[in-house]
Amino acid sequence: MAGLWRCILAVVMLMCVYLWDSAEAVGGAKSRPRPQRRPPKKPKITPIDQTQPEQDIDIERMLGTWYLLNTASKCSYLVNHGTKVEPTVITIARTATSNETLSVSTKTRHNHQCWEILQVYHLTSVPGRLTLKGSAPEQNIEIVIGDTDYNSYAIMYYQKQGKITMKLYGKSVDNLSEPLLTKFEELAAKQNLQRAYHFPFPTYSHCGDVDRDHVISFYLLV
Repeated sequence: MAGLWRCILAVVMLMCVYLWDSAEAVGGAKSRPRPQRRPPKKPKITPIDQTQPEQDIDIERMLGTWYLLNTASKCSYLVNHGTKVEPTVITIARTATSNETLSVSTKTRHNHQCWEILQVYHLTSVPGRLTLKGSAPEQNIEIVIGDTDYNSYAIMYYQKQGKITMKLYGKSVDNLSEPLLTKFEELAAKQNLQRAYHFPFPTYSHCGDVDRDHVISFYLLV
């Protein structure tokens, strides 16, 4: 009989311990601080996001032919071998199929042969900012028309995968004045870029008509 009472007492004690632990667990849960939510990640700011387009840019006045006069970049090869880069001419026009895109023809020389690259620049909601779409969004090239007077020069920023390059274009190969070059250098310094060409091309021999075998078209990829 005494053994039975001892068994009953042991069971009662175990139940008390179980109920006590359960109550502590519930009470403890109430007293524990709730885990804090991680603050939302700030949107990544790229160099071109800090580059404002020319105010009230008139894209229609950017149409036509532009000659590459100078480039600024962090690319060490371009900086060290800039004088070996071939002259480049771009022609900007409206596309026939959409008011939201521009047709851009780039002509340059490679191995003494003229090449033409045909591309489509997409207008964005920000006047003066364009997008050249790649095979994937991370391959896109973001373009900003940073400064221009429409008649003689245009300074444009190109960014791909977070790396930025500045290009100075002129309506004529004779438009590279000392004040303009100084202005370009000052803007490049703000981006920590180095100028590639330390003097204009001695001879600007641009390409005329290009045969079909040397035309690269990206129109079908748009």
